Amino acid sequence: MNPLYRTFALCALTFSASAFADWSLDVKQSTVNFVSIKKDSVGEVHQFKQLSGNIDADGTATLSVALASVDSGIAIRDERMQKFLFETTKFATAEINVKFPAKVLAAMKTGDSRVLDVDATVSLHGKSVEQTWPLTVIKTKAGGVRVLTHKPVLINAADFDLTGGIAKLKELAALPSIATSVPVTVDLSFSDKTP
Repeated sequence: MNPLYRTFALCALTFSASAFADWSLDVKQSTVNFVSIKKDSVGEVHQFKQLSGNIDADGTATLSVALASVDSGIAIRDERMQKFLFETTKFATAEINVKFPAKVLAAMKTGDSRVLDVDATVSLHGKSVEQTWPLTVIKTKAGGVRVLTHKPVLINAADFDLTGGIAKLKELAALPSIATSVPVTVDLSFSDKTP
């Protein structure tokens, strides 16, 4: 092989391998929220406080949500959701897996943003469901990536065998209704893991 060509090929391989790095979730700068509706018209915002995740160099992104970290602002409600809805002793986490187009991420420069509809697999309560997630991806100044929903994603309780748990919550709280479909939003910051 021509030495000049061999040098060029080596440089090209090095560039393609490092065109963008792996990123890990910055938990202090990340949020996952959902809204519940009770009595047909009363909305309440809840969040999860323990998250982990990463984006690999091939564009594969994983988010893990510790369901026992649910925070509704009312301790007894949190306990009931953990026990009767999420059944956290059997199903400790929810997982969201997404595959971003690797070439899109590699081509992004600081300050660039892209709006993407990506295929996602949501695993919750022993069930896995394929969805399309509308996400905005922003390349940040620190070499990281911010990923957020540009519109809420609806999670249907029936898809994850959660309707029984919702019925139990409704009974315990003596409520006439609790919606079985909830909008979820994420705002996630990922930091460059490359030294």
